[in-house]
Amino acid sequence: MVFCIKILSHGIGHWLGMDVHDCGLYFKNGQARPIEENMCFTVEPGLYIPADDEGAPAKYRGIGIRIEDNIRVTRQGCENMTSTAPKEIQDLEKVIGIGLEPGSP
Repeated sequence: MVFCIKILSHGIGHWLGMDVHDCGLYFKNGQARPIEENMCFTVEPGLYIPADDEGAPAKYRGIGIRIEDNIRVTRQGCENMTSTAPKEIQDLEKVIGIGLEPGSP
């Protein structure tokens, strides 16, 4: 568990609302609030390898990655509002560049 906390330093998501990081009401009358139709939230697992983590391979130290989707609850289940956003390596490289080394232009 300690390793997980070390590289996953935040929760797996948050609610979306009037503000990007809408705090919302997670509890009502002291009870966890049930998920309701049209509520929106993120699903955003992330890994962050500390630069000084000698337990991690050197090539991964100091990097972080997070893949986020924005989800709306529907009557039938859910709608992934960011399903067309690039998430695969080859698709991301088309957007941000290919094979850039740290410090290169």
